[in-house]
Amino acid sequence: MLFNFANVLLILIGGFVFVAINLILSRFLQTRLPSIEKEMPYECGEEPIGDTRIKFNTRFYVIALIFLIFDVEIVFLFPWGVVFRKLIEDGAGILAFGEMFVFILILLVGLAYVWAKGDLEWIRSIQSVQEEKT
Repeated sequence: MLFNFANVLLILIGGFVFVAINLILSRFLQTRLPSIEKEMPYECGEEPIGDTRIKFNTRFYVIALIFLIFDVEIVFLFPWGVVFRKLIEDGAGILAFGEMFVFILILLVGLAYVWAKGDLEWIRSIQSVQEEKT
């Protein structure tokens, strides 16, 4: 049994040594020719005009997080749906259905909260944004 873990340990150590050797070799073998062009921020080969930091609307991140949360919850629904028929045959169908009903109810409450808050709207009026700030 310990021999199997020793193999894994040797592979991990070998991997770390391989990465370390490559990093050290690349550090010594690389050519360093710094120039003004190499120090500039990359913008598709064009010279940057103005400030290179752009303010992104956080609504895109909120929508992505909401999508990710509900997408992960669907992953939990799939195995339940696969074994539901067997649960009915074993006599635990009502309990499993009730548990999943509560789970989906919690998801719907979360969706209603996000919807009521207005985070699902792509375009929001300036007045609603100003009301949120106050």
